[in-house]
Amino acid sequence: MGTAAEMLGVTPTFLRTLGAAKLIEPLRSSGGHRRYSRYQLRLAARARELVDQGTPVEAACRIIVLEDQLAEALRINNARDHPGEH
Repeated sequence: MGTAAEMLGVTPTFLRTLGAAKLIEPLRSSGGHRRYSRYQLRLAARARELVDQGTPVEAACRIIVLEDQLAEALRINNARDHPGEH
């Protein structure tokens, strides 16, 4: 967790807050350490951007979920409209 927080320029508490908000739920190593995927780190970085702009953490998490859902819907629509162009 410390390494991930350092990479993102946030505190471990911030990452725990994102976990409590269910935005990111890291896997645990056999030693109990939190392991974040690249995708989770991207979400955390986006959360930091929004929070730095004055967005409350809970609202930032909701915005990120909606952004992610929109991106997925656009990807699905694009694949449907242009089959075979992956």
